[in-house]
This record gives sequence, structure tokens and C-alpha cells, in this order.
Amino acid sequence: MDDDAHAHIREFFATRADGWDDRFPDDGSAYAAAVAELGLHEGDAVLDAGCGTGRALPALRNAVGPTGTVLGADLTPEMLRAAVRAGRDRYGLPAVADVARLPLRGAALDAVFAAGLISHLPDAGSGLRELARVVRPGGRLALFHPLGRAALAARHGRTPSPDDPRAEPRLRPLLAGAGWELTAYTDEDTRFLALAVRRPAG
Repeated sequence: MDDDAHAHIREFFATRADGWDDRFPDDGSAYAAAVAELGLHEGDAVLDAGCGTGRALPALRNAVGPTGTVLGADLTPEMLRAAVRAGRDRYGLPAVADVARLPLRGAALDAVFAAGLISHLPDAGSGLRELARVVRPGGRLALFHPLGRAALAARHGRTPSPDDPRAEPRLRPLLAGAGWELTAYTDEDTRFLALAVRRPAG
């Protein structure tokens, strides 16, 4: 991700960090339900990519148990400070990092959870390839949002765009080109959830 894209994303979220959780007070159960569908096991290593204020971290910790590893990566220090103020650093390790250039070795993780991330990636294909790099073959990816595409667009006075990378006809080949296989796709008013499996390399 180039420096201009970094700066734009950080500026957007930095000014909203303090009140971010207040805007979405009832999303906890939706996050927990999405994490449950990721199919994590005791002892797994999982990354919350674009973790923001860490709303998924408690559910991820519950899924992998005390022997598991929960990491969070986000570009915006203000969002991570909000996560710490909310006490969510008790459930995982949030760190400032670019999800397009993660400081992790290849195949280090069992899964990635990403809420609202893909629409903020300047290059969705490149970002998905980086997530694939750090997940073992057979590992899993969840792309989540607590609102479906139509409901989210309506909130902003728009209609869903066919160019949206979350639209299934666009998302399926994006994932395939990055080393993932789309296994489930849900786009309802109450949530968006796409699940994928990391294909074997080669």
C-alpha cells in the first residue's frame, strides 16, 4: 500500500476512533456468530486483519482458547488505543501493521478474520494474496460486515455497485487469483459473510 493510501486510511479512521464503538453498540453478537462460522479450534493461531477497536478479539479468543494465538493488525494507532481503552488487548495482541505487508512468516496462521477490510484495500487482490501467504494450506478466511451490501449502501444513500469487490461475481475470482477458494457467501441485510479456504500451494 502506498504512502498516500496509508495516510488517507489513517486520517479517515483516526478522526472517528473515539466514538467508533458508540456508533455500533449492538454488533457483538453478529461478530461472535461470524467467528463461530470460521471453524476455529482450541490452540489455533488467528489474525484479526484490520482489527480497528478490536471488537472481534473477545470472540476469537473464546474460539481458540487460552492456548491459541490471537493477533490484531490495523494501520491506525488511534483505533488500537481505543481497543486498549476498551480492555480488548486482554484477548489478543493488537499491533500497528499494514495487512498488505504483514510482519509474519508464511503459513504462520490457521485463519484470518477481516471485518469491513476489503472495501478499504486499495488493491483487493494484492491484500488477499498477502493474507493467503500467512495462512497455512487448508486454513480459513472470513470476510465479514454486520450489514449486507444493500443495507450498507442504503445507509450512505446509494445502491450496491457491481464493481464492489464484495459482490460475489467479483469476489470469487479475486479470491481464486489470490490462492483462496470461496466456500460460502451470505449477503443479507443483517450481515455480509464470505468464507474461503486456503488452497494448497503449487
